[in-house]
Amino acid sequence: MDYRRIGQKIKERRRALHITQESLAEKIDVSVGYISQVERGITKISLDLLDRLAAALDCEIVDFLADTTSRPQLFLAAEYAEKFARLSREQKELIVDLMDLQLKRKK
Repeated sequence: MDYRRIGQKIKERRRALHITQESLAEKIDVSVGYISQVERGITKISLDLLDRLAAALDCEIVDFLADTTSRPQLFLAAEYAEKFARLSREQKELIVDLMDLQLKRKK
């Protein structure tokens, strides 16, 4: 994981929303120093905190994680999962049916 890149993305999103480090820290109940360390990539951020940051910055965790590792397949899976979650129940059933058909063809 490239924690520095994750921190840069958090900082970019925070600034785009015109939110101060102080305000963000207050929203997620951490210190300003901790936000600063995360944004500089000094501190490894937990998934729980990353989730809270994403909620406070009105975005998805995957927005911070994309392109931050040498294992892109993991992030493709996260991207697919995020898109799948936004589908209606009927759309999800159709996708699953299509996947099942493809898996049967593969055999």
